[in-house]
Amino acid sequence: MHLEIITPEKKLFSGDVESVKLPGADGSFGVLNNHAPIIATLIKGTVKVTDAKKHVENFEINGGVVEVLKNKVIVLAE
Repeated sequence: MHLEIITPEKKLFSGDVESVKLPGADGSFGVLNNHAPIIATLIKGTVKVTDAKKHVENFEINGGVVEVLKNKVIVLAE
């Protein structure tokens, strides 16, 4: 699936990933390939990104919104 993490200043990440763990307002949750469509609010925390080679990258955000649709994940982060 394709992930983009975008802030008002710049695009932090863009690429294909295996999984994403997000700090949701109602608790943290993960997104895998073929996830059901969802829009959710995010709180301050860490976005954990795992690629196909099991390499993990963490991004700190101060909140935002995530949209998951047709194997594309867009995080609009503060």
